[in-house]
Amino acid sequence: MYKKINEDIAAKLEKIVGKGNLTQDSEKMIDYGHDEFSLTDIAQMPEMVIKPKKTEEVAEIIRLANNEMIPVTPRGGATGLCGGCVPSFGGIVLSLENMNKILEIDLDNQMAVAEAGVTLMDFYSAVEQAGLFFPPHPGEESAMIGGVIATNAGGSRAVKYGVIRNYVRGLEVVLPSGTIIHLGGKLMKSSTGYNLLNLMIGSEGTLGIITKATIQLMPPAQAARSLIIPYDDLDNAIETVPLLIKRKILPVAVEFVELEVIHITEEFLKKEWPCSQGSTHLLIIVDASSEEELDRLSEMVAEICMEKGALDVYVADSPEKQKNVLDIRSKIYEAIKAYTIEILDIVVPRAEISKHVRKVHETSQKYGIWLPTFGHAADGNVHTHIMKARLENGKIIPVPEEEWKEKIDKVRQELYRDSKTRSGAISGEHGIGIVKKPFLSYTLEEEEIQLMKGIKHLFDPNHILNPNKIFD
Repeated sequence: MYKKINEDIAAKLEKIVGKGNLTQDSEKMIDYGHDEFSLTDIAQMPEMVIKPKKTEEVAEIIRLANNEMIPVTPRGGATGLCGGCVPSFGGIVLSLENMNKILEIDLDNQMAVAEAGVTLMDFYSAVEQAGLFFPPHPGEESAMIGGVIATNAGGSRAVKYGVIRNYVRGLEVVLPSGTIIHLGGKLMKSSTGYNLLNLMIGSEGTLGIITKATIQLMPPAQAARSLIIPYDDLDNAIETVPLLIKRKILPVAVEFVELEVIHITEEFLKKEWPCSQGSTHLLIIVDASSEEELDRLSEMVAEICMEKGALDVYVADSPEKQKNVLDIRSKIYEAIKAYTIEILDIVVPRAEISKHVRKVHETSQKYGIWLPTFGHAADGNVHTHIMKARLENGKIIPVPEEEWKEKIDKVRQELYRDSKTRSGAISGEHGIGIVKKPFLSYTLEEEEIQLMKGIKHLFDPNHILNPNKIFD
């Protein structure tokens, strides 16, 4: 179906971007054949990597690729975990890393305009210097604006502040035909026709290539505090969350993590978590407009937690203590990465989290594989790591390759089925990509999938844009 890049096509592409902005050198392209955590069996080398510097170049590249039937895989920071930027059929990897300018921070409208290749780290820094706040925090700050929009990334702050979708006001997009369109703008609302802006958000680069975004900002909170609450009982810990919300407390974040994972991360980072009691810990972050309000909120949270069986409440009340706690929580993945095969991203209703985690524990025992699980308790998003190891007395013990390869698909299926019985979804924030594609029907009905395929075909009749993602 797809063509290879011949000398004539390569010359035309070089003319568009210049010799220094593309390569067919296999050594230079190795890192462009995978994302942060692509399984080796889906990694794939591109035929060419191109790094355009402006939207018009993207449009010319796509127009040529569409006419020549060359597949194009858009790529941001490659921090994804589902193979979403893996070039399944070779072709072109179109990296947006050179489109990395913050074009405007509009203080009157509290909006920023940024190119797709701006990293979250640079974006947060610029916004903070302007005295404003961009709430979504997916976790990996080397991720790029285009990528987090394309996956509708979430993060720990979603319960109070929402996800990326809630902050995207406008997009510049290059369609598979090479046409440049502008969706939305500096508007707070619009009821004008179909919402194509929202259709692009979370489309994983399959409908168009995002080149520029207009993003809503907001004033920052004046004070924030992290509370660490240990429990002996998982159910009590999770049941605290809806009770907080019923009592009209909306935390910035509520993270749950089991103590065995904390201990391994402490050892990895050579840092100390504030307490070692219990088996399950909640990390609750609250913010407020004043220190007085923050004190009141913190006291209310502590009372509710103790009411639900918490063993104690530890307060990280200084910037240094908060940084230490957040560093440990955010580096759990790094601590266990060497043994991680895949990270599941299941989301269930809040009230179902403890039941789903119990199912994870049962599945771990059944197959003799460690499945460390933690995540965003307040929005139901559970991150289960499928490991090529088991845990014995706090030590990670490797499992033979033939054993975990034989069990991995069974583990996936059991947990995805469980999410379906709990009216959940197979992805809360990571997207589908290649890895979750076989399990899409565990969440979506066939009619939904067919509608999505129809939309894909309407936008991209030649199926050149990020093929083999979400569905076949």
